Amino acid sequence: MPTDKNRATAAAILPLVGGPDNITSIAHCMTRLRISLRDRSLVRDEALRALPAVLGVVEDDTYQIVLGPGAVARVTPEFEALVEEGRSATPPPTAAPASAPAPAAAAAADRTITADDLAAQGAALKEAQKARNATPFKLFLRRIANIFVPLIPALIGCGIIAGLNGLLTNLGWVPAVVPALAAIASGFMSLIAVFVGYNTAKEFGGTPILGGAVAAIIVFPGVAKIDAFGLELRPGQGGVLGALAAALLAVYVEKWCRTWVPEALDVLVTPTLTVLISGLVTLFGLMYLAGEASAAIGTFANWLLATGGAFAGLILGGLFLPLVMLGLHQALIPIHTTLIEQDGYTVLLPILAMAGAGQVGAAIAVYYRLPRNGSLRATIKSALPAGFLGIGEPLIYGVSLPLGRPFVTACIGGAAGGAFVGLFHQLGVAFGSTAIGPSGWALFPLLDGRSSVGITLAIYAGGLLVGYLTGFVATYFFGFTRRMLADLNTDPEPDPNTTTAAEAPPKERVPA
Repeated sequence: MPTDKNRATAAAILPLVGGPDNITSIAHCMTRLRISLRDRSLVRDEALRALPAVLGVVEDDTYQIVLGPGAVARVTPEFEALVEEGRSATPPPTAAPASAPAPAAAAAADRTITADDLAAQGAALKEAQKARNATPFKLFLRRIANIFVPLIPALIGCGIIAGLNGLLTNLGWVPAVVPALAAIASGFMSLIAVFVGYNTAKEFGGTPILGGAVAAIIVFPGVAKIDAFGLELRPGQGGVLGALAAALLAVYVEKWCRTWVPEALDVLVTPTLTVLISGLVTLFGLMYLAGEASAAIGTFANWLLATGGAFAGLILGGLFLPLVMLGLHQALIPIHTTLIEQDGYTVLLPILAMAGAGQVGAAIAVYYRLPRNGSLRATIKSALPAGFLGIGEPLIYGVSLPLGRPFVTACIGGAAGGAFVGLFHQLGVAFGSTAIGPSGWALFPLLDGRSSVGITLAIYAGGLLVGYLTGFVATYFFGFTRRMLADLNTDPEPDPNTTTAAEAPPKERVPA
């Protein structure tokens, strides 16, 4: 039955994005189905957002449909199968007549501004931000993020197993199982450089297996026997940063070879020169440089929180929501991964997760400040469960960002939560996440640190509580002007099929 449900979701989405012939590529990350489109005008945004399984829609370098963790990994294969089946059975789609709803600014003065209006305004803001942020540097950062996003499920799984292993070790339970769990948790991390190299070559247009082959040099135990100009090398030196640089070099060497190597010799010469040249540069330069850069990142992150404490946490927690809004937060993944390689956990993620707590608190305040806006309240009720689990896009693009002020007050809540967690780092209670991807309540199983599990969990929970409360209070008292309350807190137009708007059943939808 679950397969039927996932296939039904995929079947409902496909015609709303223009049909199979309008899809050029399909991928997914932790929460989103990412598709590339031939003709953007064929997408029926409002109908798509109205699907119960869709938590939101985000338009960036790809069209992204937020389905949530777990669901997206099950729906994507069904969607791919339907696209493949439909391409040979359906004619190319034709553009449908435009019938976009009026944005919130154009809503009639005598009716409430509903969630539909805010969704349209949020989509317009997103489109404007996309145009402003299509710079070469930011597009490059997104490509770097694309290298690491496919690795997140393995990082999460191995991180949770590592946490379970640590718990069993501390409690002294099932000692025979501990070595097995340690091997399972550490195997992927010991070879993560190979996966990074593979994905790097794939993302930048090279042969993926050659990128993986060059990156594998970094984790090969035999590098310890190499004298690199008097500098001792050690297996894993440079980590994911070295793997990324080595594979990127391999892509350029491969492309250079294909410009002059005869086709008859290409299959022999190009791979050999690619691995040889890139491998030598990696051994006698990149590994050392990347190792120094990785060490500097770890030292700086720990120094920042040990000395900056509450102030550093305030800045990090307060600025993270704008990064999420711009889609640039995934560019931090290499930094998180480097910290996990070095220390076993990333100290930054629990602080950045406080931004989601501020967003949740702000959304709850909007809910209580607008008791007569049934449409917006239904949106918030639908999106809050995902928000508690760290999926903030539905609340950002459907509620706080279109409203304006609540987005700022949500950032204030994130800053307060970040300051709380940062303060304890300064006091010596350092901890972090053993994996990346989850946030909110979903981060609890991944927490690890120098102190006991109970203290670590209590501090993180305290930070979430501070973020919730500060986001709520700041939004409740400072998130609205009188004019905003007059425009937003009004009854919708009467529906002849229902008694009042408050008694009408909420729509099962979350606009992006």
